[in-house]
Amino acid sequence: MKKEIEIQFRSIDSTITLLQAMKVMDERGVKMLLVFNKNCFVSILTIGDIQRAIIHNISLSTRVSDVLEKNKIFAREGDSLDEIKQKIMMLRAECMPILDDCGNLVDVIFWDEIFQGNVTADNRKKIDIPIVIMAGGAGTRLKPLTNVLPKPLIPVGEKTIIEEIMDRFESIGCKKFYISVNYKVEMLKFYLSQLSHHYDIEYFQENKPLGTIGSVSLLKGKINTPFIVSNCDIVIEQDYSDVYDYHVKNGNEITLIAAVKSQSIPYGVVEAGESGLLSELKEKPENTFMINTGVYILNPELIDEIPEGEMFHITQLIEKVKLRGGRVGCFPISENAWRDMGEWNEYLKYIGK
Repeated sequence: MKKEIEIQFRSIDSTITLLQAMKVMDERGVKMLLVFNKNCFVSILTIGDIQRAIIHNISLSTRVSDVLEKNKIFAREGDSLDEIKQKIMMLRAECMPILDDCGNLVDVIFWDEIFQGNVTADNRKKIDIPIVIMAGGAGTRLKPLTNVLPKPLIPVGEKTIIEEIMDRFESIGCKKFYISVNYKVEMLKFYLSQLSHHYDIEYFQENKPLGTIGSVSLLKGKINTPFIVSNCDIVIEQDYSDVYDYHVKNGNEITLIAAVKSQSIPYGVVEAGESGLLSELKEKPENTFMINTGVYILNPELIDEIPEGEMFHITQLIEKVKLRGGRVGCFPISENAWRDMGEWNEYLKYIGK
């Protein structure tokens, strides 16, 4: 009975849209869904499938059935438990459908049934690239807490925000951290130095505000591989190895992580043409946007293009790259995969208040 409930929990109809499927994933906290046409099993849909569709400019209003891959790997009735384990591990899958010779679904094996562990934490492809954390701001949006503490030390459960961020990067193999500091820097350094877990951190300090990317000019000569830049209040629920693979394979100089956000207008929206004549009336339309999360992958050569000692924003660097014909990519994630803990509402939601 428990398994039947779990299967139902992950089931969607093939006629719903990609946006609807993404919302189901967010609401149910999963990244893989079982797709049915009425009562017949069709395939599986992963967050990766949706992300690839967005990258290829496929509309989120497209039906799930129109983007399903035909070469998905499934287990077959009669496969041994070891064979099923190997397929799950190879695909980093949350679950594995088991089909009979006619393609009918006969069972679903879930990760916890055979591994008794977290689905994603230890099973992700490892990458080891530098992480730059922008932690120099005063955190004015979180006052009055930041009157006492620098924003990176705001607590989230038994950790601080910056520990939460660094632990997530360490879990995927990233070891070296560069932290841009300014506001209450001594308190931040002292706290991190007293932890039982010692992070490999190199601090670099801006003596005046240098914008969202300006202080990275201080890292010239220190980084010679692609690196991730993250604000110190952003948590992303995403396998960064997928973002890194996209960045490299697409030949990007910059890849920004963008959250897909939809917004419903609770009114009928009118479009008027010539002489004010009604051309279209849309009842409660839903608009979809891509929101910049504040997390990027940059190629190391770009550090030389950041002016030293000047106010310089990431938007200026992006524009600079685009003007000379460089590639700037956008990697999409779902709305709930992004947490901006620099906002009171998001911070309180994240800590469960």
